[in-house]
Amino acid sequence: MSSARDAIDVLMNKLAGAGYVPDLSIATSLHLAMSLERPLLIEGKPGVGKTDLAAKVADVLDTDLIRLQCYEGLDRNDSLYEWDYLRQLLWIRTHEKEFSSDSLDEGIFDKRFLLERPLLKAISQSKSPVLLIDEIDRADEEFEAFLLEMLSEFQVSIPEIGTVKAVAKPLVILTSNRSRNLSDALRRRCLYLWIDYPDLEKEVDIVRKKVNGLPEKMAIQICQFIGESRNEDLEKAPGVSETLDWATALMALHVNKLNSETVLQTIGTIIKDADDLERFRVNTIERIIQSIG
Repeated sequence: MSSARDAIDVLMNKLAGAGYVPDLSIATSLHLAMSLERPLLIEGKPGVGKTDLAAKVADVLDTDLIRLQCYEGLDRNDSLYEWDYLRQLLWIRTHEKEFSSDSLDEGIFDKRFLLERPLLKAISQSKSPVLLIDEIDRADEEFEAFLLEMLSEFQVSIPEIGTVKAVAKPLVILTSNRSRNLSDALRRRCLYLWIDYPDLEKEVDIVRKKVNGLPEKMAIQICQFIGESRNEDLEKAPGVSETLDWATALMALHVNKLNSETVLQTIGTIIKDADDLERFRVNTIERIIQSIG
């Protein structure tokens, strides 16, 4: 147990050194995913640092980050492979006099004519990469079902070639904003981590690490305001990424204390929805400013 805890502490320190502020649950989940060679499903509100975590893990492990951005209509051709039809056609024209039609068919379906997309690329590396399947909740349920073989066996099936197994198993991290429910089959194949909005102390730590030169008092005011904003009736509450954007903007404007006028001038860095801007009226801003002192 002590050796495992030591490894988790080392991972926390490395993540912190890479600019990510982890906690014990995050480091433990990553350690288990690596030790057990299981995919890690990370859920949380938008902007809490799920994608950034995957990037920092790749930095810490000194390996490649291979990212598959999910969207509605994503299919195997976009995520797994495509055939390089132009090269296949050129090969046929070059060799059509040398081989029979059956031999030509076999020749064109060769790995050298494959265009690797993220999933196939991730299992073809000699060194284990980090495979980020980002915003899996944006993809269709059919794509989820297609992923199951990859998540459980670290292999994919290509009809013309057969089964391609991982050369070195990637560390698979899936993220979800919970815009829809994911299937039980996908969840069973993954370890699970929920990342919530950070508490005040952690968010201040994040902001001070990311925004150089920001005074601590100003960092506290910014994070207090953002924390109170998340308690408002907003469609899209500001995440940590918005906190960082706002802190950077305020630094650029040389602001050293929050007031209603400054918040109104820079509100577009933290509120990204027209209806939310309508809800976030002047009296709301003044009330939050007063509450944080």
